[in-house]
Amino acid sequence: MLQITIFNPILIHFLIHLFILNSLVNDLEQIIQNKISQVTLQNNRMIQEPQINPQLGPIIAKQMQTIIKQPIDGVHVMFNEQDVFDIQADIEGPVDTPFQGGVFRCKLILPPQFPQVAPKGLFNTKIFHPNVSEKGEICVNTLKKDWNPLQWSLKNIFEVIKCLLIVPFPESSLNEEAGKLFMENYDEYFKRAKLLTSIYAIKQDGNVLKGNNQNVNDDIDKKNKLAQTQQKKENDQKKWLKRI
Repeated sequence: MLQITIFNPILIHFLIHLFILNSLVNDLEQIIQNKISQVTLQNNRMIQEPQINPQLGPIIAKQMQTIIKQPIDGVHVMFNEQDVFDIQADIEGPVDTPFQGGVFRCKLILPPQFPQVAPKGLFNTKIFHPNVSEKGEICVNTLKKDWNPLQWSLKNIFEVIKCLLIVPFPESSLNEEAGKLFMENYDEYFKRAKLLTSIYAIKQDGNVLKGNNQNVNDDIDKKNKLAQTQQKKENDQKKWLKRI
């Protein structure tokens, strides 16, 4: 009978490779198990979380087509054939407001309970407005007002948002600074809102300048510093001329 000592290098080499292979198999099984757990968790979440009724898709598509054929003055909707739930529009700043001359990209977000619950609105273009947060969220109370789940209309929603640019409701402010200025110092509010419109909402080469709706104080500070620098130069020039 052939005997192999434990010190046989071939046997040792074989055992090492066997050990490594066994470790790799165990690791692979663990990875597969983790992936299965992740997929299962995602599926459970999809089942548990309420989804928008897919039967609303054709209704929304029809309403969007109606708005395109019978447009709202100053509102240009963008119909996404690939995803009818992607509801966006460009809203022109109304005349005699600090938003005049600007174009503001707006998006509607439909909650799972829609149409029993009113949609949410979001400005993707920076705007200084009492009823719009610094992140672009539009005051929900405004969209909920007179909402009728049996007679809802996307056209009406966009009309409400446009009217909000004409007549803000500072008592329901999401931007406290804008609301306070609107009530206490309208001229300063108008100036600030117009400044942001000129920076972020004016079209260039047919494209809307869209800024992420975050804190806008940095941009305003830059503008103010630039104006102060220019004023200082003018004052220095006047002093120099007087000396001459």
